[in-house]
Amino acid sequence: MRGIFVTGTDTGVGKTRVSCMILAALRERGERAVGMKPIASGCETTSEGLRNDDALRLQAVSEIDDYGTVNPIAFAPPIAPHIAAERENRAISLDVIERAYARLAARADRVVVEGAGGWRVPLATGGPTMAEIPKRLRLGVVLVVGIRLGCLSHALLTAEAVRADGLTLLGWVANCLDPDVAEKDAQIATLVRSLAAPLLGVVPYLGDADTHVPLDLDPIVSAEEDR
Repeated sequence: MRGIFVTGTDTGVGKTRVSCMILAALRERGERAVGMKPIASGCETTSEGLRNDDALRLQAVSEIDDYGTVNPIAFAPPIAPHIAAERENRAISLDVIERAYARLAARADRVVVEGAGGWRVPLATGGPTMAEIPKRLRLGVVLVVGIRLGCLSHALLTAEAVRADGLTLLGWVANCLDPDVAEKDAQIATLVRSLAAPLLGVVPYLGDADTHVPLDLDPIVSAEEDR
C-alpha cells in the first residue's frame, strides 16, 4: 500500500486544499485515492456526532460513507489536539489511527493522510508528536508551504525535521496565502534552491474559492519506482 502524509509549515496554510488537489491529481492518473484526517480539533457537534470541516471535505472527495474511518479522533475545541485530549481525559491512540488507515487502504490504491497543525504538534505532553503518524504508517511526506512573511525559516526547519525523523520528503507545494506578500516569486525561488525536494505546484491566492489547481505528481511516482 502506498500513502502520502501531508504536513504544513503551520496551521492554516492550506493542507486540506492541497490534499484535495493531490487526491484529484491521483484520480486523474487512474488511481483509486482516498483521504484521511486522523486527528481533528475544532469540530462541530451534530446529530451524527462531531464533524470537522476539513475531514468532511476529504470525505466528500473520497466518496467514503464512514466518517469515523476518515476522521477517527475528533475533538470539539479548536485547540491543540493534545490539550483537547487532556481536558477530556483521553489519549490519542496511534493504534486507532493505524486501524482506520488499514480500512481505507483496503479500499484504495493510495491514502492521502492530512496532519493537524505542523510537524511537531504534540500528541501528548512530553510524548510523541504528529511525526509519529507517518512514521508508524511508513508514509512519504509532502510539505505545504504557506507563502508569506516568515515562511522560509518555517519551511527549511520542517524539511530538516522530516529528514531527521528518517522520512522522505517527496515534494512540496507553495500555497500563496497573501495576495500582497512581498517578493513572492523570490521566496519560492529560494525554496526551490534550498529544500532539496521537487516543487509539485504553486497554488495562487484563491481566497475562499474552491478552485482546482493541477499538481505535478511525477516526482512522487518516480521516487517510488526508484525505491
